[in-house]
Amino acid sequence: MSVKVTIYGTEYPVKGEADSDYIQEVAAYVDGKMKEVAESLSVKSTTKVAILAALNITDELFQLRGSSENEIEEYEDRLTLLADRVRKGLAGE
Repeated sequence: MSVKVTIYGTEYPVKGEADSDYIQEVAAYVDGKMKEVAESLSVKSTTKVAILAALNITDELFQLRGSSENEIEEYEDRLTLLADRVRKGLAGE
């Protein structure tokens, strides 16, 4: 499937397996990030805007990954404590 998206004033045909609405949503997110970078830094170069937007998006991804890993570790710790309590309870301690 091919979908036409507009990012930072340029139209791109995007081929993918994903639903066209999803592709449009992703493109709109990238477009928004590029506009945000351009407005905040008054950068004129489209390439620089794209690179800075990519860095911002990657930073968001890494932060989300980190928080997910912390949550998983927290759940593992809780499960370990619960399993210990269950073992002790079954052993009559």
